[in-house]
Amino acid sequence: MTGSLAEQTGDVATAVAHAARLMRSRPDLAGEQAREILASIPGHPQALHLLGAAARARGDAAGARDILAPLAATQPNAADTHYELGLALATLQEHEGAARALRRAGELKPRRAATWLALADQLTILGDGDGADGAYAQSIRAGANDPELLQAASALCDNRLAVAERLLRDRLKASPTDVAAIRMLAEVGARLGRYEDAEHLLERCLELAPSFSGARHNLAIVLHRQGKSEAALAHVDALLACDRDNPGLRTLKAAALARIGDYGAAISLYEDILATHDRNPKAWLSYGHALKTAGRFDDSVASYRKAISLNATFGEAYWSLANLKTFQFTAADKAAMSAALSRDDLADTDRLHFEFAMGKAAEDDAQHEAAFAHYARANALRRTQIAYDAEETSAHVERAKALFTESFFRERAGFGVPEADPIFIVGLPRAGSTLLEQILSSHSAIEGTMELPDISAIVKTLAGQRRKGEPPRYPDVLRELSVDEVRDLGARYLATTRVQRRTNRPYFIDKMPNNFLHTGLIRLILPNAKIIDARRHPLGNCYAAFKQHFARGQNFTYSLDDVGRYYRDYVGLMAHFDAVIPGRIHRVIYEEMIANTEAEVRRLLSFCGLPFEPACLAFHQNDRAVRTASSEQVRRPIYGEAVDHWRNYETELAPLTDILGAEIQAHPHPPRRGV
Repeated sequence: MTGSLAEQTGDVATAVAHAARLMRSRPDLAGEQAREILASIPGHPQALHLLGAAARARGDAAGARDILAPLAATQPNAADTHYELGLALATLQEHEGAARALRRAGELKPRRAATWLALADQLTILGDGDGADGAYAQSIRAGANDPELLQAASALCDNRLAVAERLLRDRLKASPTDVAAIRMLAEVGARLGRYEDAEHLLERCLELAPSFSGARHNLAIVLHRQGKSEAALAHVDALLACDRDNPGLRTLKAAALARIGDYGAAISLYEDILATHDRNPKAWLSYGHALKTAGRFDDSVASYRKAISLNATFGEAYWSLANLKTFQFTAADKAAMSAALSRDDLADTDRLHFEFAMGKAAEDDAQHEAAFAHYARANALRRTQIAYDAEETSAHVERAKALFTESFFRERAGFGVPEADPIFIVGLPRAGSTLLEQILSSHSAIEGTMELPDISAIVKTLAGQRRKGEPPRYPDVLRELSVDEVRDLGARYLATTRVQRRTNRPYFIDKMPNNFLHTGLIRLILPNAKIIDARRHPLGNCYAAFKQHFARGQNFTYSLDDVGRYYRDYVGLMAHFDAVIPGRIHRVIYEEMIANTEAEVRRLLSFCGLPFEPACLAFHQNDRAVRTASSEQVRRPIYGEAVDHWRNYETELAPLTDILGAEIQAHPHPPRRGV
């Protein structure tokens, strides 16, 4: 060291400590101090760390990286250096490197909450939702100084949710206003899928601590996951007011905008995000989804390909191309997918997406045996990741048949709201419901929306929570509801779906296919709503669902046995309602719509009480946003290529034939056993 520096600081340790103090207010001076130390003692680790940290604090992220990366390599146990390096790499959009550095910093110094929060941000950007949740849980643990909260946080981090819930409930009995405990209990609820509980807990957090930004962020996510994206947007905007460049918040806002149907704003925001974070494959994927929904086919393909260029093993991007349905893979694409599938280190999620995509590619090449093999492997892998019990579906159907009788509806004449705005399209996915929606929404009196979650949300409220072993409350709870309570449910549905309606057309479509399970509820709370049953040949429908990887839900589609039993339950339940509320459900047979389009469209409009309009036959010219897997197919005129496509797989579909023999023989009518 120079004599002047020794005179000022006494020794190297004092000089380093002085530079560290300067970092809090004058990083420029801290950097100068570090350079002086290095001039006397080249390679001094603490001085190099301070020099890199000072560069990052001054906005020179590249300079910080160039100093800190070599230092981290030689100082593998220096938590602060890995932390600073992670922040610098995050600024430079080197997200994978940032995540590695921050994870190492967290391992070395697990009690620093800021490290885990920064890691959670990077994992969110990378699309690793589970990893982000884990890092978030670690941040709670790091910030919990109280031994009781620390114990609960540790259980949460280890995904021992029952233990965490018990500890937190005990804590809140003694300290009901402990916002940290409330927030952690909300996290337990969210992980268990009890989103309404989590929502209420987080709202309580914000009542007690309005500036608790972590709770507000969690609330926005929970609301979005429930389909309450308009409410989520208000919280996201509040957070962005204080952190306007946060990429995780901006991405959440774009997703919420897309969920409420504001695709123009969502696309603009994705473009804005990608202008500064163009090396994030997950963001390009989300952008591609929004473009696809808006009907910008070529742009969506380009966006998916950009995601692939950034991550060659990004299986979901390849599946997204396949899911355009009208897209054709090139020879180079197929070679790249085969190469990816040959890797031993390919993640299961990527592997199943590649298998689904390769199934589509093989089908396009008329390699039917190979196609089915790919689909079978994809489904088998996906089935290991989900929880679905066919017995529960069958039991629900039997309870619904027992409850919803002619006398049930006769005794409740006059219940519900009188509005006739909704037109429900129900059935199985891939039965032609998107085609029906596109036809109907081409009428001047009908607005198309999407697969709305609002009936499911009402069902969750009615079902409530139940302990293991307790019988389900729904649908039998409907027997207990008063006329006012039933009317309130109908009004709730109309109110919560209002955000999806962007025109003054008198009718709108809700095409959530699984709503067939709640036909009785719909008839009770919305007695004048129209219900359309979209039906397809049992083998054609089940195979089409089996080869489709759904973004969420539809857990019954990943095994032939499950999808066959589900179809059988569906036909049986709809036959029951044909008997108890005759004439209130209009059935459209997919094969007949393809063969006799105009006659079927006229029949459909007559059921809706509307005059025929030629635009309904030119539905492919309708430029509305379409969110489902058939979005590109319904932008083309009627075509019949897919009607008998399942016949190429009759041997492979033998298990379905065994389950659905009666339904196959009776199609398009239900078998006698279904009545």
